[in-house]
Amino acid sequence: MWAVYKKELKSYFLSPIGYVAIGLFLLVFSLFFYLTTISVGAYDMGNLYFNTARYGLLLIIPIITMRMFAEERKNGTEQLLITSPTSMVGIVLGKFFAAVTLIIITLLFSLLYFVILCFFKAPNFVPTLVCAFGFLLVAMAGISLGMFISSLTENQVIAAVVTLIFLVVPWFLPNISESFAMIDLMSSYQKFPAGLISPAEVTNLLTFAIMFVLFTIIIMQRRKSVK
Repeated sequence: MWAVYKKELKSYFLSPIGYVAIGLFLLVFSLFFYLTTISVGAYDMGNLYFNTARYGLLLIIPIITMRMFAEERKNGTEQLLITSPTSMVGIVLGKFFAAVTLIIITLLFSLLYFVILCFFKAPNFVPTLVCAFGFLLVAMAGISLGMFISSLTENQVIAAVVTLIFLVVPWFLPNISESFAMIDLMSSYQKFPAGLISPAEVTNLLTFAIMFVLFTIIIMQRRKSVK
């Protein structure tokens, strides 16, 4: 897993993908920093993280996940991947945690905005960390979904578009029935902006992430057995 992790993380910064993802994050974060904080004179960063998670991740997640397996299949390197000594669990987890690390790097940049606020009035650091933690959980769930979709196709554009659709459509499902709330990632990010860690929301997001990581492992394991 470690070798795959290092290879994937390195690939993000040897191509424009990592820089585009960080740039988009900073762009969206800066926009909402002005709209939800500066323009209204607020010092609470909860809405800032919530809105960035809701709209920023729609751009970032498809970009960083579309190539995970689709590119391997298109370039013909999937055969080398699935026949390597590394287990399929290690391969999937290596790719997953490399993408998660990229999100963590973007979150570190968000702390610069906390420093900016400290020049005016020091906001409470603990709620900010709680918001960032919730953001990370939502991102992990989204990454697992995008990775699963990437494992189903060799077309990166299709993987990105389908991932985007599956991230947006669940927004409207809870209005139809509350039973759909679990598949809407933002429904599980309601208490974090208030600085509260809800065990139920943490469990929902982690369950979602684990479920789609397992689905990806199953898909790739089947492809390996066919090869």
